[in-house]
Amino acid sequence: MRAKPRWIEPLLPLFVAVLQVTMTWAAQWNQPERVQADAVGVALLVAGPLALVARRRHPVLTLIATLAVTCVFIARGHAYGPIFFSLVIALHNAVVLGRRRAAWAVSVVAYVFFVVYTTWLAPVPSPGLWHMFAVATAIGVVLALGEFVRARRERLAEHERVVQEETRRQASEERLTMAQELHDVLAHNISLIHVQASTALHLIDDQPEQARTALTTIKQASKDVLTEMRSVLNVLRDGAPRSPTAGLERLEELVERSGLPVTRQVTGEVRALPPEVDRAGYRIVQEALTNVTRHAPGAAVTVLLDYGPRELLIQVTDSGGGAPGESLGGGNGVPGMRERAAALGGSLTARHHGQGFRVEARLPIPEGPE
Repeated sequence: MRAKPRWIEPLLPLFVAVLQVTMTWAAQWNQPERVQADAVGVALLVAGPLALVARRRHPVLTLIATLAVTCVFIARGHAYGPIFFSLVIALHNAVVLGRRRAAWAVSVVAYVFFVVYTTWLAPVPSPGLWHMFAVATAIGVVLALGEFVRARRERLAEHERVVQEETRRQASEERLTMAQELHDVLAHNISLIHVQASTALHLIDDQPEQARTALTTIKQASKDVLTEMRSVLNVLRDGAPRSPTAGLERLEELVERSGLPVTRQVTGEVRALPPEVDRAGYRIVQEALTNVTRHAPGAAVTVLLDYGPRELLIQVTDSGGGAPGESLGGGNGVPGMRERAAALGGSLTARHHGQGFRVEARLPIPEGPE
């Protein structure tokens, strides 16, 4: 619904006052049997529009005031017609603002007054039933129009509320996604840095070359984590350039950084995946390798990607470590992976497999256009 120009609201009472006074003078020429508007009549013509000034804050009082002014003006014998403008506007306003009972009550009072006045009190006899029906129809039209406008405004307000709630929900989901991305990036790279730092400290005296390799891995991992964090955080800035998100095409790089003996197996028809599936697959493999680094350092790992016609199967299986890795604190790795899979309508299981552990995820691949 288009908003009214701001100047209409404050100027409406003045416009109605001018309209009622000038049109009443014109109406008197066609109603010679009615009393000419004197100073009191003009004051009544102005009083109704003046009451409209408070129509937003006090719709019921405005409605009662315009009804009283209208009834007094008609009872004094002045011309019919323009004096009703204020009452019609006040009646419509009351219905739109939800004062429906007051509006209907005033409508009944106004109708009874007109029927009684035109039947027994007016100097000229009433035109009859047709006149009464016309008055009732006019009042009904005003009420119906008010109800229509009120219902439309309520629908628009409800639609706006739903849109705002959906916007807030999407923003909340985006924040959750950003938090999950940051968790995965930090968990993987910091775990890798921790393990390589421990290796470097252990070998720095006896095998400095291997310690140098570990330190080189730490340097690269710290650089990678900063790059990925910038990529994730940039999407929170309006107008910031967006780097490509991590996907399965970077799996080889991920495997090399992990420092684990990893065997990759790819079956099925390798093809481009929807971004959300591609990103989720990468993060699941990343988190699974992080868990191996934490809990079974040095274990052999097999990463299987099976591109099926309707789903992507991911299996990350490790052989188990000779000794448990040093814990870096309680983690949300498996629940986080499971949430990623569930968000896409897939599933994820994590269980012991022989002496090691297996993470298996099934991610649906939406059917693309033919």
